[in-house]
Amino acid sequence: MVLGKKSIKINGADIGVEAILLGAVTAIGGFLFGYDTGQISGMLLFTDFRNRFGQVMGDDGIKDFKSIIQSLVVSLMSIGTLIGALTSSYTADWWGRRKSLTFGVAIFIIGNIIQITAMNSWVHIMMGRFVAGLGVGNLSVGVPMFQSECSPREIRGAVVASYQLLITMGILIANIVNYGVREIQEQDASWRIVIGLGIFFSIPLGLGVLLVPESPRWLAGKENWEGARMSMARLRGMKHDPHHKLVEDDMTEMREVLEKERTAAVGTWKECFIPKKNGVPKQVYRTFLGIGIHFLQQWTGVNYFFYYGATIFASAGIDDPIQTQLILGAVNVACTVFGLWVVERFGRRWPLFIGAIWQAVWLAVFASMGTALDPKDNKTSGIVMVVSAALFIASFACTWGPICWVVIGESFPLRTRAKQASLATAGNWLGNFMISFLTPLADDGIGYSYGYVFAGTNLLGALLVWFFLYESVSLSLENVDLMYSEPGIKPWNSRKWMPPGYITRMQRDDEYFHDHADGTQNTKNGNNGLSDNDSRTHVESSGRPSHAVEKKGEDGLGHGYGTGSGEMQPQVEREEKINARV
Repeated sequence: MVLGKKSIKINGADIGVEAILLGAVTAIGGFLFGYDTGQISGMLLFTDFRNRFGQVMGDDGIKDFKSIIQSLVVSLMSIGTLIGALTSSYTADWWGRRKSLTFGVAIFIIGNIIQITAMNSWVHIMMGRFVAGLGVGNLSVGVPMFQSECSPREIRGAVVASYQLLITMGILIANIVNYGVREIQEQDASWRIVIGLGIFFSIPLGLGVLLVPESPRWLAGKENWEGARMSMARLRGMKHDPHHKLVEDDMTEMREVLEKERTAAVGTWKECFIPKKNGVPKQVYRTFLGIGIHFLQQWTGVNYFFYYGATIFASAGIDDPIQTQLILGAVNVACTVFGLWVVERFGRRWPLFIGAIWQAVWLAVFASMGTALDPKDNKTSGIVMVVSAALFIASFACTWGPICWVVIGESFPLRTRAKQASLATAGNWLGNFMISFLTPLADDGIGYSYGYVFAGTNLLGALLVWFFLYESVSLSLENVDLMYSEPGIKPWNSRKWMPPGYITRMQRDDEYFHDHADGTQNTKNGNNGLSDNDSRTHVESSGRPSHAVEKKGEDGLGHGYGTGSGEMQPQVEREEKINARV
């Protein structure tokens, strides 16, 4: 493929055009996630959809859903996604990352076909959503994992965050389509078109992913080293020169880690939950951290608005609830674009912490206005509620939306990465199911006071991030492992930590790195390529430059030098290192 020979410079490093293409194609999985989330909100208001699948006659002469059945129709998709997320680790490890994604797309298409063929049975439409959910769940694990394993570290954070950007675009497009077909809502074509377009949108992912390189880490794990080398070369735009120094460095670093993990055998589900002396630091800790962050991502309350927003705003007396939903979707997309910059500029911890606090405030305002002044009788109350929802979504789109996916893409060790990513994503879908199932029932019971529940869960999310999440911005996947192994490092001071051999997280000490690589090569025949003083991981290039790690001086460099133990060497020694290299 000609694209495998082309690259562009990003932050001084060669990034293959195929790496960028891979990020764009795989992100379509996020689009399908968002589109399926956004479509149901408007469809529940369509006249033909209500008359076909509703149970009780409404005040407007059109059938309505019973609360429990509406909950089942919306939420059973989330049960499907939960199961799909848990089983995706098997397909990703058996067939490879690419074929697993194509399999997920095929299941999604089958689910949509089942929905389109529904006539008058709400069970039929519900089961179609369940099957489609199996496919979306597979993609929700496979896409961020594939992106993390394939993307050069200089663009990894932005590429994985683009998954959330495409989720927001999917929600927006679903809102636009719903808005466009509402003029024919008395016909069955209205909701069948909405569902059918999902099939059309999924085809580029199902076919396109087969044209990009397979994960070099998966190929190396299968001992296909030549395939891994060629894949790595294509991702660097060096297919014509697979033995280029940059590719060689990447291969050396990856080989060393895989050899270490191979000595400890293949990771099991059991060790994700039960501590085991296998050389992997804080493995169980990271399992529950990933599950907790993704469960609370859903309990921020975002899908309270995206699943039921049109219904909520209709009950609040808003004249055009679908149009309001469209505006919120546009805010979601615009702010997620900004979030791609936030994740690299400010790291992971601070945006998540501040975002959770901000979201709690505006959800409290939303709930207070709805309970104090009935929006049906007070137009000002309705306007304030819409503004509060928009400000909440703006914060989510910049912080908890994209960054949670980045966190699970880079927090887990390779030996159990697929399993732990599946568990974390299953936590996301469990939260999603609970929101979609409980919201109609809660709305009938406590009304807008439900917003106070979300305000509380956002505050809980802020505490989880502050006390348990380590700052991983600009670190390689392997150096994240090393950071978690340092006993002196705490989450709240982890942003100051740098791996051994680094002047800053963005600038590597080439002398240290190549001396280390030479030592590894010299001892390779005697100890499987592991140096005696390197018990867990190795040095790898730091990744995309970030100002979130440390304050720069006049020379543009950070004020410390990484020792690998969270300590900082004196500024004089750091400058001597730089001068010696010059």
